[in-house]
Amino acid sequence: MSKQSAEERAIGYWKANISLIGILLAIWAIVSFGLGYLLANPLNGIMIGNVPFPFWMAQQGAIITFVILIFAYAKIMDGIDAKFDVNE
Repeated sequence: MSKQSAEERAIGYWKANISLIGILLAIWAIVSFGLGYLLANPLNGIMIGNVPFPFWMAQQGAIITFVILIFAYAKIMDGIDAKFDVNE
């Protein structure tokens, strides 16, 4: 069994990193743009407090989702770092 070269590991690491970023950005886009704008009419009957759900998602939900995705990115990247042996 041969060891991967440093260049192969670096390429694999960045592919994993970029794919993770793409997935997390897609989730954020679906939550913010999809739920806040594209699906606003069908979801308008759902109320959170005294405001419609799409308005709440556009104003608060997207921000909350973004913060959650930041923590998810950090946690998942710790695993990717360990997998490619670039952790601290």
